[in-house]
Amino acid sequence: MAGRLENKVAIITGAAMGLGAADAKLFASEGAKVVLTDVAEDEGKKLAEEIGATFMQQDVTDEERWKEVISETVKLHGRLDVLVNNAGIVEVGDPENQTTEEYRFTMAVHMDSTFFGCKYSIPVMAETGGGSIVNMCSIASVQGESYVAAYCAAKGAIEAYTRAVAVHCGLKKNGVRCNSIHPSGIATPMVASVPEKMDAKFGDNPPNQDAPASKTGEPMDIAYAALYLASDESKFMNGAQLRVDNAMSVTSGAMPE
Repeated sequence: MAGRLENKVAIITGAAMGLGAADAKLFASEGAKVVLTDVAEDEGKKLAEEIGATFMQQDVTDEERWKEVISETVKLHGRLDVLVNNAGIVEVGDPENQTTEEYRFTMAVHMDSTFFGCKYSIPVMAETGGGSIVNMCSIASVQGESYVAAYCAAKGAIEAYTRAVAVHCGLKKNGVRCNSIHPSGIATPMVASVPEKMDAKFGDNPPNQDAPASKTGEPMDIAYAALYLASDESKFMNGAQLRVDNAMSVTSGAMPE
């Protein structure tokens, strides 16, 4: 039986660990030819070898490297069908003590990379009849989380930009779709780093965190959502925000474990 992504070519950024690694493993198991990219070369190469994928080192804030990665992917596989803009970081800080450097770096890793990825993948996908862009967003785009203010801003920008890309591609009738996934807290190295960063930033005076509590999800919970959006099963979805958060973004109280 053919996999759900049989013979599709997919680039996944930030794929050496966490959500990106889960995406890469699942996509490869469903027949995709996966190109995983990351700044973490050792971890990326190891994963690529394990799943029969290709690793390319990439700083997603580097516009020229984006052009190279997409060009090298097309040379290797002849096409590009799926892009998962997954690379991300979190810098703890509220609207008053977040540094300018933290803000700019957060925006660059999240929003600049999404802009570059969409800009240079759309025409390549269109040449072969279309494709799917999956932008990794967050419920931080719809909830105010004061202690990661720059992260909220970056994810809000990605959500809005996803809609712009979807409308653009729809009007051009180029067959390219663009959707976003909005996870809550997922058990990844990035999320695990937050408590230590909170201590370093706020010390004995942490901000009040009144967001509803929710059971922590697993990376595969998000990977299956990405698989659906990458596959032809979601061919009528364009400009959608897919929340995978155990109702965290719509409840006013704690959800059961």
